[in-house]
Amino acid sequence: MVSNDFWVVFAMLIYFIVVVVIGFIYAKRSNSSSEEYFLGGRGLGPWLTALSAEASDMSGWLLMGLPGVAYFTGASDAMWTAIGLAIGTYLNWKFVAKRLRKYSEKANNSITVPDFFSNRFHDDKHILMTIAAIIILLFFSIYTGSCFVTCGKLFSTLFGWDYATMMVIGALIVFLYTFMGGYLSVCTTDLIQGTLMFFALATVFIGSVAAAGGVDNTVAFLQAIPGFLSGTEIATPVLDEAGNQIVENGAPLFADAGTYGVITIVSGLAWGLGYFGMPQVLVRFMSVRHSNEIKKSRMIAMIWLVVSLASAVCIGLIGRAVIPTEFLTQSAAESVFIVLSHMLLPSFFCGLVVSGIFAAAMSSSSSYLLISGSAVATNIFKGLIKRDATDRQVMIVARLTLVAVLLFGIFISLDQNSSIFTIVSYAWAGFGASFGPLMLLSLYWRRTTLPGAIAGMVSGAATVIVWNNFVSPLGGWFGVYELLPGFLVALVVIVVVSLLTKEPSKEVQEEFDTYMELDV
Repeated sequence: MVSNDFWVVFAMLIYFIVVVVIGFIYAKRSNSSSEEYFLGGRGLGPWLTALSAEASDMSGWLLMGLPGVAYFTGASDAMWTAIGLAIGTYLNWKFVAKRLRKYSEKANNSITVPDFFSNRFHDDKHILMTIAAIIILLFFSIYTGSCFVTCGKLFSTLFGWDYATMMVIGALIVFLYTFMGGYLSVCTTDLIQGTLMFFALATVFIGSVAAAGGVDNTVAFLQAIPGFLSGTEIATPVLDEAGNQIVENGAPLFADAGTYGVITIVSGLAWGLGYFGMPQVLVRFMSVRHSNEIKKSRMIAMIWLVVSLASAVCIGLIGRAVIPTEFLTQSAAESVFIVLSHMLLPSFFCGLVVSGIFAAAMSSSSSYLLISGSAVATNIFKGLIKRDATDRQVMIVARLTLVAVLLFGIFISLDQNSSIFTIVSYAWAGFGASFGPLMLLSLYWRRTTLPGAIAGMVSGAATVIVWNNFVSPLGGWFGVYELLPGFLVALVVIVVVSLLTKEPSKEVQEEFDTYMELDV
């Protein structure tokens, strides 16, 4: 759209330089030990913890995927998903954060989520740790790909540059500062990126309302589209054989509104369950300086999240009023934030604002790369293959893993028509069902056993994969978001298998009974 716009490029270049410099600044400290590299020495303050958790969690999905859904089919899908995420975020901070901070230190100073599960159940054979690491590698490779799609779409839409080339360049920038700086560089840039994302969303939201002629004109236009602003109906674009929305006399065509029933509302709300098993969020809980600071972090995180989610949904809705025929597929509609930013803002400020998109993709993909590296290096290499490995060897393996995940992420991102929303929803379900039920029961139920934990983790991941590929296409109640059945199956399996197997050892139960007494 903006061919060779110097000021846009200049603003974005400044941003890129800043984040790479941060990676180099933290390189020396991060390389001092694996705990520093993977967990920042458990020294994060409340602001850094809150904004890092939310920025890494939301990714480019917040600035592109969510507005794209709202633009193409109206409020219902985006709204219920946002509500589910807000509820899930609050419950995760309220019921998991403090307990995990304490228990992860009690459980042999665990520095990764697989570490915690393994140490929590005294899994000397490292079976649980290995399964968890494999699940992380699988779903984070997919998740990382969604972030690279964001990078490619950003530069392709903004400048008309080749999608694949810019996707690869964006991926390499993320890789560079993650490779050098580790966890502290990721969290520090997350603080910057989270702040930038917040103000970018608020600025474009306010500007787009003005561009649409005010609130009354915007609402009147959107109400004329059947089901567009309804929470119980969904707008139905009329598509041609190629899957593009038909435009007639300069206006996009919509059929009668489709029903947005209980099953789809439940699917939207079910997104909130994913938080209990999201490694990039859980590791932030483990790294906070002191558990007493979590309440402050929760307040900061919730304010950031509610404002950001509401702004993202509204930008997609208002975008349909401002540029009603600009995007004819949901995949294309994921660029609505970029186009509105260019329309509404001076070039330099547009560059800073759209850097928020790159910021979101960077904050998330860097976390995914780092956690994947830690899963393989700490949990598989040192935990299973070479138990006497030195910190230096562990970090070499971690960085080799970063390269492997980077290449896989690039491979699955080569299709420009990939939907960020779809990719994220699959990986989100995988983590939520695999780790969520086990995390809750690990923190709250002393009778949970190692066999129950293994069975629950495997059944959760398997259910998501099977449900998404074979059951969901059947439609009806089977069309529910795969996270919900995966979560419920894993929860039931853990409880049943735990009750059918020998209760945990006395030592494990004593750790459970006393971990909340720690002053950490």
